[in-house]
Amino acid sequence: MLLRHAVGAALRRVRLDRGLTLREVAAAARVSMPYLSEIERGRKEPSSEVLAGVCTALGLTIVDLLVRSAAEIRAGEALVVDLTARRDEFATSDGGVQLAA
Repeated sequence: MLLRHAVGAALRRVRLDRGLTLREVAAAARVSMPYLSEIERGRKEPSSEVLAGVCTALGLTIVDLLVRSAAEIRAGEALVVDLTARRDEFATSDGGVQLAA
């Protein structure tokens, strides 16, 4: 599991537990809403400055975030997407892409 997946899952869990919207947290952290969404989904690797801003917006410290991220890793609850899978492994004979059921 990549750290960005665990960090994103931890941030999303805290935000939802506190009843905050992406818009509210993004505004308080001074980042765009789409960028925050990408962080929560583990698709972006934010800088320490961005993480500090998001943590402040959520009332967390960086240490709190790291502890929560470690819990996500231990519990295996973070959404993990295998980005190492080769695209041709899912290709169909007609050039399309086979989707998992």
